[in-house]
Amino acid sequence: MKQPIFRGLKVLLLVPVVCASTVAARPQTPAPQTPQPQGPPVPNPDAHYQLGPDSSPREGVAKGEVRGPFTLPSQAYPGTQHTYWVYVPAQYNAAVPANLMIFNDGQAFKNPVEGDLRAPTVLDNLIDRREIPVMLAVFINPGRTPEQPEPTPQEWGDRTTNRGIEYNSLDDKYARVIVDELMPALTKEYNISKDPERRGIGGASSGAIAAFTVAWERPNEFRKVLSMIGSFTNIRGGHAYADIVTKSEKKPLRIYLQDGRNDNRGTGRDGNYDEKRDWFFQNVRLMEALRDKGYDLNYQWGIGRHSQKHGGAVFPDMMRWLWRDQPVSTDVKDMVERSFNDKPPVKKDK
Repeated sequence: MKQPIFRGLKVLLLVPVVCASTVAARPQTPAPQTPQPQGPPVPNPDAHYQLGPDSSPREGVAKGEVRGPFTLPSQAYPGTQHTYWVYVPAQYNAAVPANLMIFNDGQAFKNPVEGDLRAPTVLDNLIDRREIPVMLAVFINPGRTPEQPEPTPQEWGDRTTNRGIEYNSLDDKYARVIVDELMPALTKEYNISKDPERRGIGGASSGAIAAFTVAWERPNEFRKVLSMIGSFTNIRGGHAYADIVTKSEKKPLRIYLQDGRNDNRGTGRDGNYDEKRDWFFQNVRLMEALRDKGYDLNYQWGIGRHSQKHGGAVFPDMMRWLWRDQPVSTDVKDMVERSFNDKPPVKKDK
């Protein structure tokens, strides 16, 4: 009577073995995972920056005209051409030399009602209230060959144009584009002041380091620099500027830097950190070098990422500070000085 029981136990012991080998032979299906609780979404620091009233059209403010596009063939970069537009304020008088502000990556600055910068509208409003002097502005795109596409707000041209080479190189070739190629074309059409104190240049990201390079290489042509999220990093050696400033004689430049603590911070895809590729670190380094050298300097550090959200919000203030030393009249009876600058000066008969 015990033997049948023993056989039954044998069968029971063999069953798991057979089942185990059967399971091992067929593909494994992962067991359903229990959903894990997610933490709160990471807030977008750029969401904290909004454009102010100076970036919106205002009733009664005379509007300037954006002319172009124009095409500028380049000798500095043979085979390429630069597209540019010219902002002409309503107050421009060809008999009076005008101030000049040039913006690299012109496509990002030139739209008056869309985007983060809206330079024509900002200029309209500030000129109208006499907060900056009457000035022409030029919006110039990076160079490209005729078959390459024009940069756009979606594609600034790093992969499709000459932008990376022109803007990030620490040489005088892009300065030659601005001074030796663009300026002669402009002065044929407009009365522009020859005083370098009345000429400025600016940009964002690689366009910002390009602006700095133009003024650094040609301080007798441009002495005001506006830099948003400047790429003073090791794209093409831009991280060296802090040391270059420290070792060089002081130049007669006025500079306004803007950047954010969440700009590109130098951590690569492999997880390794490289301070030479840390935008915020290198902007602060450059600021410290300029400060210690005694430059006419201003700067703002925000919380933003590598975008124009913060820069666009403070753009009017950057322009006010850069152009703060325009002449003014303190005569209480000077009603022209005390009124809006809403029309060009009236020409007097001789």
